[in-house]
Amino acid sequence: MDQAIGVIDSGVGGLTVAHELMRQLPKERLIYLGDTARCPYGPRSKAEVQKFTFEMVDFLMNKNIKMLVIACNTATAFTLKALQEKLTIPVIGVIQPGARAAIKSTKNNRVGVIGTEGTVRSQAYTQALHSINENIHVNALACPLFVPMVEQGILSGPQAKEIVEESLQLFKLNNHQDTLILGCTHYPLIKDTIQEVIGMEVTVISSSEETARETSTTLDVHGLLFHGERIANHEFYTTGELDIFIKISKSIFQHSNLQTVSIEQAILN
Repeated sequence: MDQAIGVIDSGVGGLTVAHELMRQLPKERLIYLGDTARCPYGPRSKAEVQKFTFEMVDFLMNKNIKMLVIACNTATAFTLKALQEKLTIPVIGVIQPGARAAIKSTKNNRVGVIGTEGTVRSQAYTQALHSINENIHVNALACPLFVPMVEQGILSGPQAKEIVEESLQLFKLNNHQDTLILGCTHYPLIKDTIQEVIGMEVTVISSSEETARETSTTLDVHGLLFHGERIANHEFYTTGELDIFIKISKSIFQHSNLQTVSIEQAILN
């Protein structure tokens, strides 16, 4: 089907999921919306996150998307079930794919999760992991400084390392986990720094690849895959400033990929 896949996030983090979708599904069109003006979602109440997420979904549904990917862990935790019940198109989030990837990775059944306050407070990853293997020991930590840092375009260097070291100090004291889930799609943008701080012996899991695989499977099951030949053109929207959004997009995508992307500002009702 010629319709696009809709992707939503609280800001720029979901671009890591969009990038993987473009890599695994090169013929599929994407319409991406990042709510950078109201980011971060992590400290917000469940009601606020639901309100903002539903507004983003309305924006994309008006563009006649065929599937929705919630590329935000906090929004997934607070809205996935409601959106799956409300919408007539397939809806997936990033938590279950990330949990499955961690289960495959861990050798000692000890998994760490870092995420926003909202995601950690929801215990969504703990529940997802235990639904697959109830013997998994989960250690979760909120890292509220990471999303604002990424949204400002601070992705590497001394300042990024200092913030990551400070945030993960307590986590490193409980270093029995052999697998760490990046429970926020912003975090892969600072994955190298996180890996350096947490130690090379820990496998760091980003849900982006697994989410793209689940998207492909879901499209196939519902008969929604595009089977023709084309170079897909994508639409990216941000509710905030274009300059930083474009800068971070360039750091994620090759310039050749960006040639097929239009980036515009969105106004939500």
